Amino acid sequence: MNVGPGNPSPGGGRNRRRRGRRPPRSGHGGRDRQQHGGVYTAPMDHSYRAALAGNNGPRPGRQRPGFAPAYAPVEPEPLPQREDANSRIFAFVDDLFFLAKIQETGRKLNVKVEFVKSEKDLLEHMKQNGDEKPSLIIFDLNNANAKPLTLIPKLKSKLKKTSIIGFLSHVQGDLKQKAHEVGCDMVLPRSAFSQNLPQLLRRHGAPEEEAAG
Repeated sequence: MNVGPGNPSPGGGRNRRRRGRRPPRSGHGGRDRQQHGGVYTAPMDHSYRAALAGNNGPRPGRQRPGFAPAYAPVEPEPLPQREDANSRIFAFVDDLFFLAKIQETGRKLNVKVEFVKSEKDLLEHMKQNGDEKPSLIIFDLNNANAKPLTLIPKLKSKLKKTSIIGFLSHVQGDLKQKAHEVGCDMVLPRSAFSQNLPQLLRRHGAPEEEAAG
């Protein structure tokens, strides 16, 4: 066969084209090509995840490096049961979910909680208790029937030693500010109120001598 400028060798041309097209072989396939491109997108190595989680293994829930895990607060011990004890906690709550939650938590801790609808209703319950001042008054700040922003300053002027706690949605920043301005001692998002409810009832539901000690 004649080989020259007009008759290039078929084999040589194929070999050149093959060498130009053939990708470099490697043991990791596409992963190396991603590294050569400047971006490493392989999944996180499991040993690295274990190191982040610590020696106790992975923690439940979604965690991010450098953030401490969330722990549920320890349930407080119930108070000694006293049938003749007066209620020291009153709640302006008509939301059925929170009403049931407060009732159930109080039952577990042997803490009496009275649910009231108005200032008159509260004063009548206090009179039945021998005019003993409440230790805690809870307001659902979205309970329109109770008119919290109007009633809280009235109660605060009469019951100076009584703690008043309100709860609301976490997005209601304006309402939170107004509640503080009219005398609410503490304003909590609903989730935080639920989480801290056992501690609140245990602390304020204790007899006055125990609470003082």
